[in-house]
Amino acid sequence: MSNLATLNLTDVQLTAIDSAIAELERQLSGLVALSTADKRRAAKLGEKSEHFCRQTLRMLIENPQLVPPNLNLADAMADLNARDALRPRMMRLTRLLERGNDTDFALGSDAMAAAMRGYGLLKSVSGREGLDQLRRDLGSRFSKTRRSAPLEKKAA
Repeated sequence: MSNLATLNLTDVQLTAIDSAIAELERQLSGLVALSTADKRRAAKLGEKSEHFCRQTLRMLIENPQLVPPNLNLADAMADLNARDALRPRMMRLTRLLERGNDTDFALGSDAMAAAMRGYGLLKSVSGREGLDQLRRDLGSRFSKTRRSAPLEKKAA
């Protein structure tokens, strides 16, 4: 049985991590959380649309006589520039979060594998060592609940 991960964080490291996360939260306080409905209603800037967006905004900057007063081109450019600045940082955070999630999974898997081996040992010695009740209590994790039979639909 191989160990998938080993991670030993000191109190000093945990404090530094918490401080770094708090600082990220302060620096990124302008991030928004959108509802599913908001996301559905919003215009999407996917890979195919990005070239169109950039070219159109560039054309409008070069031809200001075409820009109506109710189109805030400066805001659109500021949004695009902020997105360009944010994107590589979000990619780094996403990779870090993926590694964190994988490490969390691996650490849990390692602990569960050891617990399963220990439970196997307990099953083999529980009668001799007076551990029957503990074995039964731990074994409840494996008990299957009965599924009720599906309700039959009455013919109309």
